Amino acid sequence: MISYMLSSCDTLQGKKVIKLAHGLDMSHPVHKAMVFMAEDLEKRSNGTMGIQIYPNQQLGTERQALELLQIGSLDMTKVSAAVMENFSPNMKVFGLPFLFRDRTHIFNVLDGEIGKELLDGGQKYWLKGLGYYDSGSRSFYTKEKPVKSPEDLKGLKIRVMESITAMNMVSSLGGSPTPISWGELYTSLQQGVVDGAENNPPSFYLSRHYEVCKFYSLDEHTSIPDVLIMGTHLWNDLNDEQQKWVQASVNVSVKHQRKLWEEAEQEALEEVKKAGVQVINPDKSKFQEKVADMYESYKDENEIYSLINRIQKVK
Repeated sequence: MISYMLSSCDTLQGKKVIKLAHGLDMSHPVHKAMVFMAEDLEKRSNGTMGIQIYPNQQLGTERQALELLQIGSLDMTKVSAAVMENFSPNMKVFGLPFLFRDRTHIFNVLDGEIGKELLDGGQKYWLKGLGYYDSGSRSFYTKEKPVKSPEDLKGLKIRVMESITAMNMVSSLGGSPTPISWGELYTSLQQGVVDGAENNPPSFYLSRHYEVCKFYSLDEHTSIPDVLIMGTHLWNDLNDEQQKWVQASVNVSVKHQRKLWEEAEQEALEEVKKAGVQVINPDKSKFQEKVADMYESYKDENEIYSLINRIQKVK
């Protein structure tokens, strides 16, 4: 029923106010980068444009936010590329495990031709991609026992995002994938609905999931970026100058967010260790071997298979 409560971009006393919703905590580097973006757009547009931010899933889950964008009831959001794959199928390439060699490689892909192509791919679904925030690498955290090898995942129910690729990956590693929304995960871990989950260090820390899960295994299986999206209903309504302002503010916030992210990652790992979490550095090659077949399973999907090869060739 959220769609009835919202109207699209407001113009208040000549000022265009963009409504942006996301699911994260206000202390998260993504939220801080959005505040930075809002301040930059205000200055850049001489006060003629602004952004009103609704954090903490106030307006729904990531999937619901995308649906609100599509019908024009919300203007802008941040979603994981894993959720975006349900709306723009080629984004699922980001969910493939061990696709990127390191951080330099991922940023060269995201900021280059391939990244731009994938951002543009959502337009036919009324979703205009504007940029990528760093979301680090995802690793497993569990309640009862550490995950030192794929064998340790056998029989464990692992929370995943609403992503076929994520489900296939956990299944390939021997776990039992269980899609649950982010907002419900803490309780689900507490009550034993799932035995663990997988996410990056800041999300593990800021969600306080470390209070329930005392084992964090840094296998770093995927590096799935966050994507900043604007509904085409608003983007197409902006004039050329306004579009340039918005894109420029997004670009500076992306750079700012990546610095904030690096600091947040270090802090998160230090804090969860202090809270008694056992941080494990497993042999990643064992995990890589188990998921190698996932790449070949895309041989019949020409676009995805071509993207995989192109990404691997990026220096």
